[in-house]
Amino acid sequence: MEIKQGTAIVTGSATGLGAAIAKRLASKGCNVVINYTRSEADAEETAAACENLGVEALLCRADVANDADCRRMAALSMEKWGRIDALVNNAGVTKFTPAEDLESLSAEDFQHMYAVNVVGPYQMIRAVAPHMKRGGRGAVVNISTIAAITGDGSSVAYAASKGALNVMTLSLARALGPEIRVNAICPGFVQTRWNRDGMGEKAYGERVVQMERMTPLQTANTPEEIAETAVWLVEGGDCVTGEIILADSGLHLVSAPLSSR
Repeated sequence: MEIKQGTAIVTGSATGLGAAIAKRLASKGCNVVINYTRSEADAEETAAACENLGVEALLCRADVANDADCRRMAALSMEKWGRIDALVNNAGVTKFTPAEDLESLSAEDFQHMYAVNVVGPYQMIRAVAPHMKRGGRGAVVNISTIAAITGDGSSVAYAASKGALNVMTLSLARALGPEIRVNAICPGFVQTRWNRDGMGEKAYGERVVQMERMTPLQTANTPEEIAETAVWLVEGGDCVTGEIILADSGLHLVSAPLSSR
């Protein structure tokens, strides 16, 4: 799909993986919506970086768990550019807690993670789908996690919510073709501020070393590496839909589970 002079919405794109995806899309000539909930200064910095690559960027403070916010984000994109070619559902939340500590997760924790990690992407897809269909094409990329496959991650609730996102990816790929392709990426551990803040500096550094020693590709992935895969699914994967892509340096092949994003 040609994305030069197109438009993409990237949720949760103020920092980390979302910011890397937005900037990679911008480098391809694609206008971008930079979405954030709290990190306004970071979002402004990411938007400026995209604009320095020769495209237009639109800042949008919105909570994907709120349907009205999702519809507003789509409407703002249509008002500015008259089109939506791609949606990357990157916004997500977790609670870093050991799986064996069953008391560490409440029903409210589960509900909040599902609201953002599952309902949010659904609401965003619902908001953009009519515009993509009218345009005759569209690509959706859901950012999941290898924890959705292995069950090992920052928390049981997070892994479960991303497992639900993977199943939803399959359902909507069937429902929205032929105009709209829907795929998901499952990163492993990614070197982000999100992980560093959640794990703590010491544990984060140990995990980087562990990934470099134990995974088949001997690397701890960067946001930019995962962004390459996301943008390929938008731009190059014209015959790919309903796929769950493992982008984890082979983490899923390691016999002993390693906690991931």
